[in-house]
Amino acid sequence: MDIVSLIKDLISKAVVVAWLLFFLSWIVGWAIKGAPIPMGRARKIGQGLIEDAVWGAFWIAVGTTLFWLITYISSYLGNALPSPPTPQMP
Repeated sequence: MDIVSLIKDLISKAVVVAWLLFFLSWIVGWAIKGAPIPMGRARKIGQGLIEDAVWGAFWIAVGTTLFWLITYISSYLGNALPSPPTPQMP
């Protein structure tokens, strides 16, 4: 496994985990906010989770863009470097 494929694999796994956590917090936030619980504090907790999920989605999008840039640069550098010379016996 070369460095470019390793970086791409790690980035894709990190992005998938981040989006799954976003969806989980979004669903839990709406479930708590919409639950028939008489306490207003529980609804505020649900609203807080929803707001945090939206901010998380924003930062995931920014992070994904940066990860794409890192992948692009690493693939460019990986392709630009020549292969090392092989010694030749006389």
